[in-house]
This record gives sequence, C-alpha cells and structure tokens, in this order.
Amino acid sequence: MESTHVAPEPAAHEPATQSSRSGWRGIGVPVLVAGVGVGLGVLLHLRDPHVEGSYGVCPVYALTGYWCPGCGGMRAIHNLTDGSLVDSLHSNLLAIPLVLAFVLWVGDWTRQAWRGEKMRLPAINRATMWTFFALLTAYTVVRNTPWGTWFTPV
Repeated sequence: MESTHVAPEPAAHEPATQSSRSGWRGIGVPVLVAGVGVGLGVLLHLRDPHVEGSYGVCPVYALTGYWCPGCGGMRAIHNLTDGSLVDSLHSNLLAIPLVLAFVLWVGDWTRQAWRGEKMRLPAINRATMWTFFALLTAYTVVRNTPWGTWFTPV
C-alpha cells in the first residue's frame, strides 16, 4: 500500500542540501543583500544622523523618553564610516558587533551559494537565546540609569 504522506526521496545525483545553482548564478541574492548593506552604510555616511530630525525620531524614545537598544545605532554606523571607533562605541555599543555579525553572515551565505549549497541559518540553542535577551535587557536598563551615562547615545 502506497502512503501519500511520505515525502519523495531526493534525486540520487543531487544531495538534499545542494541547490541547482552555483557559481556566479547562485550568488545573486547574497550579493544583492550585501549591496543593500553597503548602500545603507554609504547613505549613513553621507547624511549625518547627528543632525536633528535628519532621519526622524526613535518611536520608543518619542513615546517613553527611554533609549531602546537600537537608539544611536545609525549614529554609530555613521561614526564607524568616518573612522571614529570610540565615538561609534559611545553612540551604540551593540552596533559594531551587529555589523560584524551581518558581514560574516553575508560572507558565509555567499560562500554557500557559490558552492551551490542552500542557505543555513545559524543554529542558536535556547540558553544562548535567553542569554542574549538578558544582556540586551540589562544593556537597555543600564543605559537609562544615571550609572550608564557612557552607554547613552550622543
């Protein structure tokens, strides 16, 4: 008796983790995503977010008066593109690690696409996820207290 609930087996010549596109044809989407990231970096370099109202106001800050974890992120990237690492860290401590993680992820994605592999998202276990959220919460709370003035965006 044949079951209709069984997934068909992958073809013998093509492993399940391989894509039919490789080389230059396979890297179109990762290169597009990288281009968008570079374009946003150039935009933030050319249009200074330190100028009042140049990109609007953070909705969390506008509603509550508290800095969210992302407040100062655009200023941090602007400072980073100007070569001011200390100012970038002072604007938003999380921006540089997140930009670095984005660059590494897109680079890995591009390598996988070049080889014809399907994109794999990083595996994050439950403990890592809760640790990240706890650190993000602690960062948000500390930057809104008198003891965390170094973490406030400039």
